[in-house]
Amino acid sequence: MDFLELINFYVIPGIVLGSIYALGAVGITLIFAILRYAHLAHGDLATLGAFIALAVVTGLGVSPLLALPIAIIATAAVAVGIDKVFYEHLRERPKIVTVMASLGIALMIRAVVQVVWGVDTETYSRGIVRPENYFGLRIRDREILTVIAMLALVGGLQLFLTRSKWGKAMRAMSDNPNLALLSGIDNKKVVMLTWVIAGGLCAASGVFLGLNTELKSLMGWQMLLPMFAAAILGGVGRIEGAVLGGLIVGIAEELSVLVIPSEYKAAMAFAILLFMLLVRPTGLLKGKVL
Repeated sequence: MDFLELINFYVIPGIVLGSIYALGAVGITLIFAILRYAHLAHGDLATLGAFIALAVVTGLGVSPLLALPIAIIATAAVAVGIDKVFYEHLRERPKIVTVMASLGIALMIRAVVQVVWGVDTETYSRGIVRPENYFGLRIRDREILTVIAMLALVGGLQLFLTRSKWGKAMRAMSDNPNLALLSGIDNKKVVMLTWVIAGGLCAASGVFLGLNTELKSLMGWQMLLPMFAAAILGGVGRIEGAVLGGLIVGIAEELSVLVIPSEYKAAMAFAILLFMLLVRPTGLLKGKVL
């Protein structure tokens, strides 16, 4: 195998997959940083967003990219509704109660997806998309769009967190919730905004995963572990850490098929997760400890 084959068949797909993981990992890291618990329904929210986009694509005959904003808005609304109905009254209870509740929510969302859209594999478009050749690099347009969209969404979020009033309020809640409340920050609005952002990023990760592969009712559940691994690897609570962790996990998964069967490449995310928890729980960029 020469260098270009390694890049084309392993590194580029790893970067694309890592970009998808990064979108989900940013939502996970936001929820943990502000609400202080691991949200196990995150992957199934991504599945819901992907299938909402599929409904728009088939119903209106538009491209998945045009359906993406609708999926983001709808999934964000669902995320806020789930918090209001199921999580809000658990705020004062031990966090493990909310974590277990989120597992139940994951099963509920998956059941809704399977009842509405069925269990068969779906795609946004039929046919084979041939990659373009860029100086020996074979890249599909949708792969370029995935990486650009990830950078744009994360960059926009970073600007929002550092420049806007409510972004600074979210950062204050993340650093010291009690001091933030004493400063007059509206806790409920910050929590709602957190779910809006996390739900929207879930939808984006699900849509781009479906765009680059296929849509399945279990797709979100299967990428839940890699997303958590990405968030922990980069440092929980660090947006840039989630992106770095996502890219590392995605590339590591794709490269792992050089030495292990492809069916077991998900084990690489599990290995990375365990390694970081044992060796450096704060992650590469020194985030919060789980």
